[in-house]
Amino acid sequence: MSDFDEPDSNEVDSYYEKVKADAESAGYNLNADVEFTKELLKSILINKNRYGYGACPCRLASGIKEEDLDLICPCDYRDPDLVEYEACYCGLYVSNKIISGEKKLQSIPERRPSPKEREKIKESTMEISNKLSKPVWRCSVCGYLCARDAPPEVCPICKVSGDRFERFM
Repeated sequence: MSDFDEPDSNEVDSYYEKVKADAESAGYNLNADVEFTKELLKSILINKNRYGYGACPCRLASGIKEEDLDLICPCDYRDPDLVEYEACYCGLYVSNKIISGEKKLQSIPERRPSPKEREKIKESTMEISNKLSKPVWRCSVCGYLCARDAPPEVCPICKVSGDRFERFM
């Protein structure tokens, strides 16, 4: 795929099967509207091509991976959104209640902190972490914590890459 090409249907279908298998193996559901879901996944693939990472298609990415780590799908806000609203912000991941028809998809407010708020959070975390003998790393997607010199290459819980870990303490 070149810089200007959209992924073809085979690429989207293959990505859909991979994301669906990954989601189900981790206990998550993709939206049952396959056409809608594939359009979201196509947009994630476009973002991967554009930025080098699969930013959420429903939020504006900066193009700077370090600033957008919280927006790489699955984003850091997926789980809190699922708990509170039964679906993630873009509707890619949904709860069993949505799948069964017990609840309907609804509009979800943005919970990503502003750039200033994100900087304050980062600064306060660094103050605490300077007092520990080993850093504590937190997976920004599932919350897994580990105390070690460097984060794991892959989260043992949700399987996202190690760059999704943030220094927690």
